[in-house]
Amino acid sequence: MACSMIYAGPTEVQFHAASRRAAGASFFVVGRDAAGIKSSPEATWNPDDDMYDANHARFALQMSPVLEDARMALLSFDKFYYDKTDHQMKALDPSREDDFISISGSKMRKLAAQGATPCRDPIPSDLLAANCVPQGFMVPSGWAIVCDYYQNIESPDWIPWSKAVVQPLVDENTVAHGTYGKTDFAVFLTRGNKQASPWHDIPLVVPTTTSAAVSSTAQFNMITEIPKHTSAKMEVMKDKWSNPIMQDTNKDGSPRYYTYGVPFFNYGLLPQTWEDPHMISDEGFGGDNDPLDVIEVGESPLALGSVTEVKVLGSLELIDEGETDHKIIALRTSDPRSVSINDVKDLENHVPGLTARLVDWLKMYKTSDGKAINVLSNSGEPTSRLEAVSIISECHEKWTELVATGASEYPEFWLGHSGKN
Repeated sequence: MACSMIYAGPTEVQFHAASRRAAGASFFVVGRDAAGIKSSPEATWNPDDDMYDANHARFALQMSPVLEDARMALLSFDKFYYDKTDHQMKALDPSREDDFISISGSKMRKLAAQGATPCRDPIPSDLLAANCVPQGFMVPSGWAIVCDYYQNIESPDWIPWSKAVVQPLVDENTVAHGTYGKTDFAVFLTRGNKQASPWHDIPLVVPTTTSAAVSSTAQFNMITEIPKHTSAKMEVMKDKWSNPIMQDTNKDGSPRYYTYGVPFFNYGLLPQTWEDPHMISDEGFGGDNDPLDVIEVGESPLALGSVTEVKVLGSLELIDEGETDHKIIALRTSDPRSVSINDVKDLENHVPGLTARLVDWLKMYKTSDGKAINVLSNSGEPTSRLEAVSIISECHEKWTELVATGASEYPEFWLGHSGKN
């Protein structure tokens, strides 16, 4: 186990080293950690200068009793410089000081905030004035992330900790257009050589040799909109041709991200279902006008746009801003645990505490955006599998009615070739 040292003074560096050793770390990296701590402007001996020598923290730690029993090795390093002759970071060669540039953390942050671009040869000594970063200092993709951070860190709408910096896992039976993280990104499902609507063209029930109807023993198809451990709020667009999966937007038009943290489950919908706003619950709330949502609790992410056979375990009823928003809890049938997990109670036996985590997420995930805590019906107790299947059956019937007659009442919906085109 190895841990790196983050900014700290000579006293605190010993605390960090001791705590990491107690946690089982075998190596501890320490360098010029206390260098940037400034003295008081009223100091008589070093006003506005560094309070400590650049190597003070490292020297203090080297003499510390923390290292006496040799359970943790200290990895000490000196300041490195950029060598303009071969574009490498290395220790300073005193015999040719003019060939080296000091690129401190402060300088790097200023360059990133300025959106510095790659330098051309010969590399200038004053990088800030030239507004460039020398080649070899950082890989271009990494530098782009650093610039994005320091250019947007003051924006109240920027969410650096939850933005994915990698391309999403997209199902092979889809076609993606645009740039992930931008409002033009769209994923279209395909079947054969034709585009298909994830809402209308994928069957709800996985057909068997005996039946393709909703029943207590049926398995269902789930369309994944938000893969596990990703934060971009992707969803099927009800109003667009073929209902592509796109990123939801905030009121100002910017792409929406979960800010409460990345989901620890796969999130999607059940095709050929619809929560009718005219369908009033016992609590007096109408449906949210969307397909039924699914929370899949398998151990790995499902690809964006994938169609997965799932077993229904139960459901939670969320009251979201005055609307009923059922969350079907399911497990993919390919999960080895699905043989012994048939309902939420079985799930809790296999993964203790998971239900409470789901309830917490659904109640709290909007609070990080300044919104109120959500409410769950039945005090957050999940329904049985049979009750969840009954909800699915009712929402499937409402979808059937919508496709048959809904084009006039809901002209904004794209309902496939059977409805609005």
